[in-house]
Amino acid sequence: MLLQPASAITAGAVLLTVIGIAYGGTFMLRVVTGKQGANALQKSFFRAGHAHAGVLVILGLVVLVLMDAARITGWAHASAIGVLATAILIPAGFFFSAIGRDPQKPNRAIALVWAGFAVLLASMIVAGVALIVAGASAL
Repeated sequence: MLLQPASAITAGAVLLTVIGIAYGGTFMLRVVTGKQGANALQKSFFRAGHAHAGVLVILGLVVLVLMDAARITGWAHASAIGVLATAILIPAGFFFSAIGRDPQKPNRAIALVWAGFAVLLASMIVAGVALIVAGASAL
């Protein structure tokens, strides 16, 4: 299997973002050990944001490789980029909706979580259908 050039560039750039996710892990360590002040909402939302970032980056890379392996191109291939975009949208929604001095509920930035979920859902439907069609066509 050979990655398309655009996929290789995308994958390389995404792998570099793991440095940011790892740095976020050090922030989470400070939060859970009490070295960084945070209320219960912030702890929960920061934890959720960090976990979603890591999982969605991995999922996006897997979808990217699957699309290239099945030789899927065009708009269906873009579904991998959609999944990778959710690795920004969903964590951003968790982090930005809990910022402030002692928030008791999420602010309007929580809409990013829902927008990310919608993009993830659409991307996974397109990717799944495209892979099934590609497999059935190759039979």
